[in-house]
Amino acid sequence: MSKDRFLLLKPGEARPGRVPLPPAFSVKAMTEDTETRFSLLEVTLAMDIPRHVHHEADECIYVLEGELGIEFDDETHIATKGTFVLLPRDVPHALRRVSEPPRVLQISSPGGWEHYLEDLFEAGPAVFTDGAIDPVKINRVAAPHRITYGN
Repeated sequence: MSKDRFLLLKPGEARPGRVPLPPAFSVKAMTEDTETRFSLLEVTLAMDIPRHVHHEADECIYVLEGELGIEFDDETHIATKGTFVLLPRDVPHALRRVSEPPRVLQISSPGGWEHYLEDLFEAGPAVFTDGAIDPVKINRVAAPHRITYGN
């Protein structure tokens, strides 16, 4: 029954997951909450996200605060407060901080993004080389989620 899936989170609340996520990632709707249709997170972009491709999910971003740099395919854009962006699957993109710190709502459809983040934070510093995300190392964690870095 759909009524059984009702969810209400108060300000500052987040859905708990398998692995605790840093405060910069606040899960509002888990994949399981939406019967796999989407996941929704409030994210404060603490570091730049290098070029990558989602092979299964479309990614939507709505900027709540700050300015977010978006590299999409061969284009560069600046998304300011109130901007909405649809990043379709199978197109390379990267996200960077233009201001400190951009805060966004991030929706993945179908869901699963929060489970990738759990696996990523569980892997910890093993995905970095000299303080930067290493595409070879992170791809080991990203591959099961149909995400590829370095494209």
